[in-house]
Amino acid sequence: MAKVISIEYTLKDAKTGEQLDTNVGAKPLEFITEKGQIIPGLEEKILTMKKGNKAEVVVEAKDAYGEYSDDAIQTLPVEQFAGVELSEGMTLYGSGENNETVQVLVKNFNDKDVTIDYNHPLAGKILNFNVELLSTRDASEEEIQTGMVAGSDTGCGCGSNDGGGCCSDDGAKKEKGSCGCGGHE
Repeated sequence: MAKVISIEYTLKDAKTGEQLDTNVGAKPLEFITEKGQIIPGLEEKILTMKKGNKAEVVVEAKDAYGEYSDDAIQTLPVEQFAGVELSEGMTLYGSGENNETVQVLVKNFNDKDVTIDYNHPLAGKILNFNVELLSTRDASEEEIQTGMVAGSDTGCGCGSNDGGGCCSDDGAKKEKGSCGCGGHE
């Protein structure tokens, strides 16, 4: 049965040690298991934990945001960006093939073309989470159907696949003020 789980976490790049996100001292992250609301490698470990447990969880790229793919780089005519004041490194949001929200990074541009990167900003990275399981309970039938935690002020969860407007400019997933352990796009 699906569970509603509440966690506190700090996310770091496992190679550099750079802190990428945290919700320590802020609102706990709540998500529903079996809904793809957090990256699979983290959910798998959390499911083995009990309330009050703390763990360091290292998640390989393939179990997080996937490997970096050169095929995800695309060059498009600048006309497709009419009305957008472009700058290198900026993040843009649009609709994908299945109407899902997609995030792209502007790699470079000139007066003819714009090169964009569809890779998630954390693609190819090994992630290191320090996580504490704060609470767990069975999800209600409504929560299972809607994918939203009852009483939660967001539908994003931690890195939901629906995009939900939960990404910050640096690519870390955000839950209207907190979040970041990210779903897979």
